[in-house]
Amino acid sequence: MVFSGLTFLFCFLPAALLLYYAAPRPAKHAVLFLASLLFYAWGEPVYVVLMIFSTVLDYTCGRLVERFRGTKLSKLGLIVSLCGNLGLLMFFKYTDFLLGTVGGLLGLSVPKLGLPLPIGISFYTFQTMSYTIDVYRGEVPAQRNIITFGAYVSLFPQLIAGPIVRYRDVAAQLAAPERNFDAFGEGARRFVRGLAKKVLLANNAGLIRSACTAAGTASLTCVGAWLGIVAFAFQIYFDFSGYSDMAIGLGRMFGFTFPENFDHPYVAASVTEFWRRWHISLGSWFRDYVYIPLGGNRNGLVKQLRNIAIVWLLTGLWHGASANFLLWGAWYGLLLIVEKCFLLRRLRRLPSLIGRLYTALAVLIGWVWFSYDRIGDGFAHLRVMFGGGAFVNSDTMYRLTSALPLLVVCTVAATPLPRRLASALQRRGVLLTAAELTGMTLLMVLSVAYLISGSYNPFLYFRF
Repeated sequence: MVFSGLTFLFCFLPAALLLYYAAPRPAKHAVLFLASLLFYAWGEPVYVVLMIFSTVLDYTCGRLVERFRGTKLSKLGLIVSLCGNLGLLMFFKYTDFLLGTVGGLLGLSVPKLGLPLPIGISFYTFQTMSYTIDVYRGEVPAQRNIITFGAYVSLFPQLIAGPIVRYRDVAAQLAAPERNFDAFGEGARRFVRGLAKKVLLANNAGLIRSACTAAGTASLTCVGAWLGIVAFAFQIYFDFSGYSDMAIGLGRMFGFTFPENFDHPYVAASVTEFWRRWHISLGSWFRDYVYIPLGGNRNGLVKQLRNIAIVWLLTGLWHGASANFLLWGAWYGLLLIVEKCFLLRRLRRLPSLIGRLYTALAVLIGWVWFSYDRIGDGFAHLRVMFGGGAFVNSDTMYRLTSALPLLVVCTVAATPLPRRLASALQRRGVLLTAAELTGMTLLMVLSVAYLISGSYNPFLYFRF
């Protein structure tokens, strides 16, 4: 089940909201926990056992860590939690990759397990690990109610694709959620905007990208290669940020405030700034639980660069167990190291437009490797982008002219301009409640009409 599906919009969500608000206060977490398990079991009936296992494991480890704080048993609780969560992640996500790699090195044909990847496992294992680590550090008290903890672990608004919500971000909210009409209305508006980004922008950008690359890299022209990767850049941004908006909106509807996950990353003037704006919750997780514990920037430049390299190796692996993601992580690790050493200082002395053009080029090259499962296809796409093939043909020109209006809309929508315009109108009293309600209704109607009439509705981050 996905947020941008008719079953969720017209069956699951209304029923979940009705039961949640009708339930007495002591039962609300139980309703949310059961609803979240049902949401997950809808597409993963077997793997819901993993969700329950993670809940019980980390609840038990958290209580153990707090009960025996300062002793070896406390450290043992932390180690069991980390090994349990990382073990699950490694087994389901990386076993086949490791078997293939070892087999290739030894020249053997090693059979793979072929297990389907549990949806959202990369997100909820990071969440539960952060809980035990924070309890061990003394930053949060252990949760004593296993149902409340289960509601946190399985919280369906952000279960599948984040944002990664750490327990310390919502501990107080679990005790006293903000349930009122204003919060609900704010959440509903945020959800509709996210749905429109996903359905009206990301899906249509994905169709452009698919049309450009359907026949393979051998048939690409230079213009088609650029069009395809620009369309993919818009697809993955509006797909993922739209899903994050829907998650944040749903959280507000149920009384929770989740952290922001995107801040207009395509306006960044450096790769460093880009990664402060893109998938913010993942970047802050790696910063707090990997980069800083390794020493961060405290022990000299050489160790700082080493720490950056380690974080980006792990970031690439987090996204997927394949060579293209390792290359993608290495690409960004290299760029961030170069910026840290000297480039960032020079970019700050140049006009911001130059920094934005450099960042856009660097990010598009990164998306090429990210979008292909095979590294060879990625390099072939890059070769065509930079002149290693025909420049343009009639099919490419038709696609370009047809896609141009959507690309213009996506470009504007990826900037802060719409938000600034809405804020300015609100300050002047121009954007009335009725007009805003009309706009939200129109976006909802258009999104539902697209879902009814169209069959192309992928979600890219299900892969992770």
